[in-house]
Amino acid sequence: MILKKLVILAAVFFVAFVIGYGIDAALRTDLDPVQPIKFSHKIHAGTNEIPCQFCHIYAERSRVSGVPNVQRCMGCHKIIKTESPEIKKLTAYWDKREPIPWTKVHNLPDYVYFPHKRHIRAGRKCADCHGDIASMDRVRRVSSLQMGWCLQCHKKYDVKNGQACWTCHI
Repeated sequence: MILKKLVILAAVFFVAFVIGYGIDAALRTDLDPVQPIKFSHKIHAGTNEIPCQFCHIYAERSRVSGVPNVQRCMGCHKIIKTESPEIKKLTAYWDKREPIPWTKVHNLPDYVYFPHKRHIRAGRKCADCHGDIASMDRVRRVSSLQMGWCLQCHKKYDVKNGQACWTCHI
């Protein structure tokens, strides 16, 4: 009877492990996805020194940083590099009044609460989590953004309440 319970418990544990591993692998795949438009942060944030929050307008006041809409891009590209094949793709989305279907690079589980605004107000730079975006032609994930990684950062900067579960988990 005890052996039967141990076998069932082991089977349940094994199934839970496989499911958890699958979920983890799904969140970690495609660290540098190909995007529908070859947007270069190296040109925009690097060479042209456009601040992150010029395009990611919600970062300072919201939980999310926000992906720039087509109108934001076209504000400049109605007149800049209009003959570029990538800008022609952008213009096609504009003409069709469709959003650009960007592929997320950083994707946290739904149960994690990460407020960009709190981190920006605390003086953290975008590069602290996202790496040197200004040197990337194609954005890639450079940090795991997993709980242990976050806790190390909170410890490094002596964040008060930084290890309380309810701070990040909703």
